[in-house]
Amino acid sequence: MATRLAPVSETTKPAPFPTETTALDAADALQDISVLAVGGQATATEAPVVPSTGQPRLLVLDGHSMAFRAFFALPADKFSTATGQHTNAIHGFTSMLINLIKDQKPTHICVAFDVSDETTHRKAEYSEYKGGRNETPREMSGQIDLIDKVMGAWGIKTIKLPGYEADDILATLATMGEKAGFEVLLVSGDRDAFQLITDNVFVLYPRKGVSDIPRMDAAAIQEKYFVTPAEYSDLAALVGETADNLPGVPGVGPKTAAKWINLYGGLEGVLEHVDAVGGKVGESLRANVEDVKRNRRLNRLHTDLELPLTLDDLAEPRPDEAALETLFDELEFKTIRTRLFALYGSEEVESAERESIATPDFVFPAGAAELGAFLAAGTGKTSAVAVDLVPGRIGEDAAALAIVRDDAAAYVDLATQDAAAENVLSDWLRDENSPKVMHGYKAALKALSARGLGMEGVVDDTSISGYLIQPDRRTYELAELAQHHLNVSVSSETSKAGQLELAFDGDDAAAAAVLVHVAAVVLALSRHFESELTERKAGDLLTTLELPVSRVLADMETAGIAIDLPRMDEQIADLAKVIDNAQELAFAAIGHEVNLGSPKQLQTVLFDELELPKTKKIKSGYTTDAASLKNLLEKTGHEFLVQLMAHRESSKLRQMLESLKKSVTEDGRIHTTYAQNVAATGRISSNNPNLQNIPIRSEEGRRVRGIFVVSDGYECLLSADYSQIEMRIMAHLSGDAGLIQAYQDGEDLHRFVGSNIFHVPTEEVTSAMRSKVKAMSYGLAYGLTSFGLSKQLEISVDEARTLMKDYFGRFGAVRDYLRGVVDQARVDGYTATIEGRRRYLPDLTSTDRQLRENAERIALNSPIQGSAADIIKRAMLGVHAELAAQGLKSRMLLQVHDELVLEVAAGEREAVEKLVTEQMGSAADLSVPLDVQIGVGPSWYDAGH
Repeated sequence: MATRLAPVSETTKPAPFPTETTALDAADALQDISVLAVGGQATATEAPVVPSTGQPRLLVLDGHSMAFRAFFALPADKFSTATGQHTNAIHGFTSMLINLIKDQKPTHICVAFDVSDETTHRKAEYSEYKGGRNETPREMSGQIDLIDKVMGAWGIKTIKLPGYEADDILATLATMGEKAGFEVLLVSGDRDAFQLITDNVFVLYPRKGVSDIPRMDAAAIQEKYFVTPAEYSDLAALVGETADNLPGVPGVGPKTAAKWINLYGGLEGVLEHVDAVGGKVGESLRANVEDVKRNRRLNRLHTDLELPLTLDDLAEPRPDEAALETLFDELEFKTIRTRLFALYGSEEVESAERESIATPDFVFPAGAAELGAFLAAGTGKTSAVAVDLVPGRIGEDAAALAIVRDDAAAYVDLATQDAAAENVLSDWLRDENSPKVMHGYKAALKALSARGLGMEGVVDDTSISGYLIQPDRRTYELAELAQHHLNVSVSSETSKAGQLELAFDGDDAAAAAVLVHVAAVVLALSRHFESELTERKAGDLLTTLELPVSRVLADMETAGIAIDLPRMDEQIADLAKVIDNAQELAFAAIGHEVNLGSPKQLQTVLFDELELPKTKKIKSGYTTDAASLKNLLEKTGHEFLVQLMAHRESSKLRQMLESLKKSVTEDGRIHTTYAQNVAATGRISSNNPNLQNIPIRSEEGRRVRGIFVVSDGYECLLSADYSQIEMRIMAHLSGDAGLIQAYQDGEDLHRFVGSNIFHVPTEEVTSAMRSKVKAMSYGLAYGLTSFGLSKQLEISVDEARTLMKDYFGRFGAVRDYLRGVVDQARVDGYTATIEGRRRYLPDLTSTDRQLRENAERIALNSPIQGSAADIIKRAMLGVHAELAAQGLKSRMLLQVHDELVLEVAAGEREAVEKLVTEQMGSAADLSVPLDVQIGVGPSWYDAGH
């Protein structure tokens, strides 16, 4: 039986700015394993039952926010019907609402939803509003609509308003309820709701998933943020909101913002006294005043919307038992219906008693002798190591370690250790024969390195092993993995505390207990994963590939890459001129001014004034997205569209450059953060900032790479890129003799294929022919249909069908492979890369056509994309190891898809070129050669040409 953890008793502490958890972010995401000086021994807690006061009580839920929290709190693969419909969000949302009704005893209830695919007034003003969010997981498909159906059968009213968000509906109902003498409870995971708190309006803000939702009042906001609820949106305007993609004032955190607000009397006062604010933060404030004003406009909630329902309509909802029975039968819910009906007179069902992982007894080793004795006693035993990061106190240095094994545990405050004790600890950390498991290996390496410490012998990072077991999960934070696999709860406050508390007392036993407790959970989770890794044959991937790659990425993140700030400013200025010019020419083309960022105004200009052909119909009119406007431009060639597209493209580039500039650190470099557990295919991702998102298809976009330059003391940057890596993998996996021969002979593949399917000599394959072949070759690996190919190449469906028929007629092994890989995945339940990386696809047998076809497309491309990911990782390990083996000073800086960027030390260029070519070329044993293209230059732009 899995061991379970009871939640730590603690006070209500919302997550810090700017990492707000929202509906589209994983619930209770844990950024670091950190210490919070709260609580002690973990104990189970009960939500308080609110006494009845006779005052009417209105309960309003942000439907999307809480549905997504429910989705991420429960495992999608454990909640699905026989038809393939996932139900984890529906189940979690329903269970949460049952608990809320039981505990809060509302007299009136309403659920507010965002309107899907609707352009809000906020998006109209700021096109990047909520931009950059990941796509909705496919397992979430249909669940919002089904929650709405459950509410209907339950008798609970729901509201959606085009152009507005659920938050605005909550704000309006809160205002209506308070005026009518109600107590109002707003249930939301969005801290924007804090601005609505009054003496009669409270926010139930989820602390863990949807099971721990404490009440936030004015005192709690004042205590946590040092401002009143009414001033909370002022604070958010200054600090920014990552979840909404609203950048704040660089360098300004919530404490600084609160100080200004209290000093000058709110945001208006701050802006009136902007010139009085000194130092770098003052300069930063003055440079970002317009962003602050925009943030305040966008985060202000509407309290006066016209709603289709009155408060009386929300009173005393009662379930339609027959309708719920039918719906719950379809959803295959059993016990939850009993719990729901128990609210209305049936006997209540008590939940099973939880087991828990107790906090082990632990010691505080004092001095080298005690620490050495503790570590020696654990020789040969597996230990879990948790590393605490306390940003703001000592940078990213490790502040403390918790070491937990079966028979003992210790808490080591690094700040109090003398040199002898630190040497003892250093020897143990570097001992490969002392196996260690942890959560967040890469971050720990960097934190320890900042103190001059290293670490060897790590045999598991549960954030990575959890990913290898389930590569399609939305998050691999400790709380989510522990809840999913062990059915235990780990408080996000427990794990995030280092970000909240800037002061830390290393002798605080309660705080130490929290870290030791977390380490115990990591140890239990790692042991639970052992059998699953074996079952999925992923153990070698973890130990020989992913964990070693973590070490390489830690070095790359620490190194960063140099930025040419004057060139960056020059590009920003050039783009500003292009934007202004495009705007003027666009206005001239139609004879008046228009907001080029407003879809509504663009619709009026394009389809009413200019009477251009209609694009795709959407709820708010006709779409003005980039693809549709590009197609419209090609059809009409209208000057307004020419300038609109130029304005959009340049605006995006300028915004990218401005965002990159904010990421430049004091050393003049950008240090991106790499993640190994985001892309289900195995590809490494980059964020804060995302350096894999720099455009390369346009010359203007490629110019951005010119700001990334070689450092002083180094000779040049070197770019090494695989040529047609995915097509080479396709040739290998399919075993097609024609494709293999073409690559072995060093031919241009696309010309070779074009020659075969168009029946012309290779030298007579035109550029148009080659482009068609290239589009088709890559498209086939991603499940491209004849209709999709016709749209992409702008040819008839019949021509596309003939093209594909000719292709498969000549390269039959490719056709057989593509058919076989899906059929085999349907039998096995997963696909696998050449390294054995598996991706499980339960939707392959779904009766939902959309889910099934999506799973089939994934089955087609996962082995190819995943194999490419494995190959570049092997190449990285080879390059990194050989640089060290040859004693070279050159270093890897960036990994971008199939490309590596290195900084070459003086006199080492020839050796590095040879080394990189050899290591990348031998990273996999394929039936075709791996072709590596090398470029060098003073900037990334120059090296890529």
